Amino acid sequence: MTDEPTERPDPHAIEGGFFASNGNADDLSAQLADLEARYRGLIDALPAVIYIDGAGNDDPMVDVSPGIEQLLGVTREDYLNEGSDWADYVHPDDFDRIVAASEYSVANNTEFHEEFRAVHADGRVVWVREDSVLIRDESGTPMYWLGIMFDITQQVEAKRHLHHVRSTYGALVEQIPAIVYQDKTDESWSTVYVSPQITTLLGVLPEEWTGESKLWLEMLHPDDRDRAIEEVDRGIESGEPYTVEYRMVARDGRVKWFQDTAVMLRDTDGNPAYTHGVMLDITERREAEERLTYLAYHDSLTGMPNRAMFDELLELSLARARRADRGVAVLALDVDNFKLINDSLGHEVGDHLITQIAARLQEATRDTDLVARPGGDEFLMLLADLEQTSPVVDENGAAISAQAVAHRVLESFEAPFEVDGTELYVTASIGISVFPLDAADATSLLRNADSAVYLAKANGPGGYVLNHLENDGALSKLSLSTRLRKAVEQKDWALHYQPLINLFSGEMFGVEALIRWPDPAGGLVPPGDFIPLAEEMGLIEAIGAWVVEEICRQDAQWRDEGLELEIGFNLSPRQLWQPDPVRRIADQIEDSGVDPQRITVEITESTAMNDPDRTLEVLHGFKDHGLKLAIDDFGTGYSSLSRLRYMPVDVLKIDRTFVRDVNADKQSASMVSAIIALANNLSMEPLAEGIETEEEWRFLAARGCSSGQGFLFSKPVPADEISAMHRRAGMTVIDGGLAV
Repeated sequence: MTDEPTERPDPHAIEGGFFASNGNADDLSAQLADLEARYRGLIDALPAVIYIDGAGNDDPMVDVSPGIEQLLGVTREDYLNEGSDWADYVHPDDFDRIVAASEYSVANNTEFHEEFRAVHADGRVVWVREDSVLIRDESGTPMYWLGIMFDITQQVEAKRHLHHVRSTYGALVEQIPAIVYQDKTDESWSTVYVSPQITTLLGVLPEEWTGESKLWLEMLHPDDRDRAIEEVDRGIESGEPYTVEYRMVARDGRVKWFQDTAVMLRDTDGNPAYTHGVMLDITERREAEERLTYLAYHDSLTGMPNRAMFDELLELSLARARRADRGVAVLALDVDNFKLINDSLGHEVGDHLITQIAARLQEATRDTDLVARPGGDEFLMLLADLEQTSPVVDENGAAISAQAVAHRVLESFEAPFEVDGTELYVTASIGISVFPLDAADATSLLRNADSAVYLAKANGPGGYVLNHLENDGALSKLSLSTRLRKAVEQKDWALHYQPLINLFSGEMFGVEALIRWPDPAGGLVPPGDFIPLAEEMGLIEAIGAWVVEEICRQDAQWRDEGLELEIGFNLSPRQLWQPDPVRRIADQIEDSGVDPQRITVEITESTAMNDPDRTLEVLHGFKDHGLKLAIDDFGTGYSSLSRLRYMPVDVLKIDRTFVRDVNADKQSASMVSAIIALANNLSMEPLAEGIETEEEWRFLAARGCSSGQGFLFSKPVPADEISAMHRRAGMTVIDGGLAV
């Protein structure tokens, strides 16, 4: 209510709906006629009902505009002549409230403003807003009510419908297990609404989310961030509804999977205005899917890969081996007399023993080997990417590696197993089959390994048999092991260096250091023949330390000669998993005074992906010390590109198997072109290995591969030959480079 008006019409000048005046009679009549015409024109034209009513209960209605007929269904004349009381038309449910409000206005000299229902002559309910003021005479006695009434039925119904819609929509939006949001499509992409489930699911208050436009980006899981942003951007650009699945990290560290479905809302001109979406929590569904996938490929008792995974990885290993001229070995292991243990001590003890055997097999095999449990007391081991040649002994190199692993596994069974307080001495029999030595495919490998197991059991428990070969390899391996240990003690090694060439200019900018073992019988033993054995014997750390020491010494000598080269060296899997490899290697380099930015640490692709989280930690450690990093043999492993992009790698080395005849082999050409593009897109330097022809060189340079190495330029040579190259032709290997 507001205070009464300061200016009121003269109550003595109102009579019969006309305004009176003093003066000449003719003038007064003319003025009255003019005023009445204006007054009538005004009140008759307004889309409202204007009235003047007597203030007393018995005072008649003075005037009312014709709009009363539309509002209440009664004509102006009938409303005036019948002396109707406005209260007669008030809805019974609102009557007491409206009468009380009117009496309050009279008693307190305030204006009257109310909304109420009225009953139309045809029985309809009409919503009315009435605003009136009480006109008093000079003594303060009420004379007239001067008011106006509006039909607000449509507005009231619209408000009621809007309230219903908001209530229904709000209940729906705020009760479903999902986050509903609306984002602007302008440059800010700010969120104008987000439902309260954001707090339950992600630990963020709605006002935080709408106030900080970058929260969605910040809370995306690192492994999904780039993909999710790319898919959302593509969906928005298309203007069509889209669905994206990704993970987000809640404030408390929980990882939640969401299915984000959104549509574009447009303004009246058809331009994008808002993105309206629903982020459905699908964490349980994804976890169930991952669990089903895990169970499909893993043994439920030990958590090891099962036969299905073993078969798939065996086929992949054979495909790589055929392409790269490598060997593959399958080792089948049966626990001797396991049925006796089960029958005597029970299946529960048998299960506990199987889990302990699984753990020992994991410890006894190499990080690059796969150990699987098909079921029962049987285990399978897969050794991939094995060198087939061995100049040290007259035997297949892959067979030597397989027998070395078998020997180590059997040694691990020598200590007793303690199961539920009982010590058990257990032996196992192993059968070995090697591709392509005695089997050409996966089926033959598995069949031959099984046959060899039976032969091993027939020879007595606790032994192994190499299928179709005389079992004299163990003696050769024993001889090799003895000589290897002596070489470590005497540091009887040599480093050869293969030039790294700028493929655009022909300039030698660096070398790769490759360890060699001088054979007393003549020649050199390549690392593929003794490094696996050195890893199994625990000698690799000492060999690795010697390599770094020799690189630093040679770098100092070259610098004295005015030759500054980048130097790369290989880090074996076992070295990578030694305790604190960063400190040991980086300290050696820093203490020698070598610029770490000219030293490149190389790890193979399969090693990098064997334990990506551990690898990432080690690589960042090397990077923090200024060392460069390279992924070697890229294309031969099982890289996850989503992980590769987060690795601080400087150089991506393309495996030689893809480079061979790349200019003529369409499949190799496509693969190499893709790897070069991948490296460039990830800000890595592509470096091709094994370049042997000028045609290969031209192809690589034309595709944007900036660096390479291979016999076309130089085989690995002793350090003094690198110096001679420098003295003979500066830093250029091919005069004039290559025009591409």
